[in-house]
Amino acid sequence: MKKNVIMISGRGSNMEAIIRNIQSGILKDVCSILSVYSNKPDAVGLQIAAEFGIPTHVITSKGKKRKTYTNMLLEWLKQENPDFIILAGYMKMLSSEIINEFPQRIINIHPADTSLHQGLHGYDWAFEHKLKTTKITVHFVDEGLDTGEVIGKKDVDISDCRTIEEVEQKGLKVEHQFYSECVRKILTTEHTVK
Repeated sequence: MKKNVIMISGRGSNMEAIIRNIQSGILKDVCSILSVYSNKPDAVGLQIAAEFGIPTHVITSKGKKRKTYTNMLLEWLKQENPDFIILAGYMKMLSSEIINEFPQRIINIHPADTSLHQGLHGYDWAFEHKLKTTKITVHFVDEGLDTGEVIGKKDVDISDCRTIEEVEQKGLKVEHQFYSECVRKILTTEHTVK
């Protein structure tokens, strides 16, 4: 049974979906959550995690020098010693020190095809480009921005979406199931560090 840390910065809707899948879905008996971490003390997801009985931890990134924040986060992650770190709307770039400490063990979800669009606002990008379908990408985190090895991609039909909100709703519905499927794939297959 793999033990994981989930990192968030906001509501953590993917975090909640993963927790529900651990309780009674496709991740049941596959993994557990050591704790939910946020760099923002007012992240709504912290309250949601607490309601599920999952320990939470906050190191406020605002107002700290990058090096100071990185050192504090790295020290805490080493104490937790997770098998995997799952990013679920964590909105800061992880430093190379953290990535090197957990190579091929940090997973992220991105609301676009990472070969076409990296960084923020993936759904806005798809909507503005009038795409009929977009993709959700789950990938390992490396030192680039959404450039890590792809674990899986899933199409999202947005041909009937009239607003960016509709695109986001459709995309999130796919994300919430697909992320858990990809986490299960990584946690149940023999995964070797490259």
